[in-house]
Amino acid sequence: MSQNGKTNGASSPLAPRELRQRLMQLAPRQRMDAILDSPDTRALVRSLPAEDLYVTIQEVGLADSTELVQWASPAQFRTFVDLGGWKKDALAPHDILTWLRAARGDELEDFLRKVHALDLEVLEYLLKEFSVVHDLEENPDVNPEGMTLETPEGRYLVEIKAEGVEMSAMRALLNDLIAENPFESVRLMEAVRWELPSEMEEAAFQFRRARLSDLGFPSLEEAMSLFSRVEVGPRPQGGPGTALVATGGHIDYLEAAFRELSDVERMNAEDELREVANAVLVAELEDPGDLEAVRRVSETVRDSLSLGLEQLSGSDPARAGDVLRDTPMRRVFQTGFTLTLHLKFRADRLFKQPLARVEDVPLLLPEETAALEALRRKRPRRALRVAGAEPVPFRSLRELASSEAVLTRAEGQVAVFAALLGGTEGSAREVVARFGVPLPILGIERLLAAAVAMAVLEERVHVRPVPQGRVVELGQRLFEGTPDAPRLRPSAADRAIAGLEPAVPAEARQELRRMVGLALERLLSELGTAWLLEGRLDPIASAVLPMEGGAVP
Repeated sequence: MSQNGKTNGASSPLAPRELRQRLMQLAPRQRMDAILDSPDTRALVRSLPAEDLYVTIQEVGLADSTELVQWASPAQFRTFVDLGGWKKDALAPHDILTWLRAARGDELEDFLRKVHALDLEVLEYLLKEFSVVHDLEENPDVNPEGMTLETPEGRYLVEIKAEGVEMSAMRALLNDLIAENPFESVRLMEAVRWELPSEMEEAAFQFRRARLSDLGFPSLEEAMSLFSRVEVGPRPQGGPGTALVATGGHIDYLEAAFRELSDVERMNAEDELREVANAVLVAELEDPGDLEAVRRVSETVRDSLSLGLEQLSGSDPARAGDVLRDTPMRRVFQTGFTLTLHLKFRADRLFKQPLARVEDVPLLLPEETAALEALRRKRPRRALRVAGAEPVPFRSLRELASSEAVLTRAEGQVAVFAALLGGTEGSAREVVARFGVPLPILGIERLLAAAVAMAVLEERVHVRPVPQGRVVELGQRLFEGTPDAPRLRPSAADRAIAGLEPAVPAEARQELRRMVGLALERLLSELGTAWLLEGRLDPIASAVLPMEGGAVP
């Protein structure tokens, strides 16, 4: 063993693991070429984990990697079908037939060993899907259209229900099975005739589930326990990593931890990481053979582990390795997930408050609405400030703190809107009715704009469309400057806040001021130039500010 802890020599116990790691670090096609260029390709292929071979085959493409399938052992081939021949809990017969086509090489005996490695129920289901077996003793005059073949003893006529290459593959498979064992083929034909596809599929699924368990995929109940809430203790303050994170950099605490581990520790940690990722894949009801789902889940797992390590290490990357030595990776994952659950529970509590919604519309501005929708998912996520972007997993305590700030704003917004709408469901419905359209059509931003505009005019809470007779007055109170450089009058915000603040709870007044500022800036951006050019607000402006007689967008 070398001084840095790495092993040398093919005889070392670590050599197979190192070879596997070295191969998996190559690009997919380079990896396949390295395997096929080996002095003993058959031995190398059969020494590799079936899951690694499956990943390589899928990444390269099955059509371009049939040699790997043909060199694989029958047990490895069965794993390929377990992973690639199912869609969740349903057999995918076309995919299974494609794997069988790829497995057919020059050696018929090797191909048949792969066929027989499959569960008999899978083979029966495949034949049931792609053929109809007619008993010539019961109906000697049957004459189906299309491709058929008759069994040697003359009892069965098999009608092949496939086209093109699939028809050729099925015909070849049937001929091979009949030629190999005519007596057994009779039993197979009877099973295809009479057994129910649902029973075949259920039996095959149970066998597959047991084998997936051996590969490290737990039961659904066990997998779901990974998402149990745990005690995480107080959040660390400061730490060597905080300064870097604050500048916009991201620290991968899992990577930092792995750098501190010895080869043996890293090997054990990789096994733990795989177990956690497999459990999450099962819990999310993803297909173990779906590489895109595997990649997506793996990234999520790494993010949660990095978050958990940041919490447990006190935001010190140098301590992440010690944490991983002392803490099971499952617990690290649960710690990271629990941190996000705290935000979810807080968001859920907010939506249980009276007047958190009116007409099923959250009383929140768009950014806060998107953030809370992401937090309230089964697996809490962080909303991106990009329109239409899919929420992403949390990766750091800084991102958690940012979402906490959004939650605080959301709580303030619910309190502000509830106050402006009168504080009861009945008064809220009455206020919304003044606009003549349902709240989902009116929109929260326009409701806020109306409340702010009327407060600028009257210095009180009077949420309603702006009267046409006061539009000119509103423009005069809002805007100054030139069309090229419009500005808000300083008194506009003062009047709006003075009118609205007394009605709002003290703890929500800071958010009220921010909301007033946002509403006024939007009015300036959308209406300021037009007002200063023409001295009036066209009815089309009601798309931003509800006005009496204005068009509804």
